[in-house]
Amino acid sequence: MKRAEIEEIVKTFLIEEIEVDEDAIRPGALLKEDLGIDSLDFVDIVVIVERSFGFKIKPEEMAGVQTLGQFCDYIEARTGE
Repeated sequence: MKRAEIEEIVKTFLIEEIEVDEDAIRPGALLKEDLGIDSLDFVDIVVIVERSFGFKIKPEEMAGVQTLGQFCDYIEARTGE
């Protein structure tokens, strides 16, 4: 899957399902501080990623992920396997 496709899917579910303001969505946006994603949102994101990309998020692999760009990097690495 190409990076642009991943970014579009992520952007769409953040806007439609997590209700993130579209203007806040940029690669350097911090997931918690800038996008307002909390632990309950993250549970939803785990389900959405599994449905959209076909793999389960491993919490230990997400430990260093702080920005939207890093989150897309993580998905790109997992879908490239």
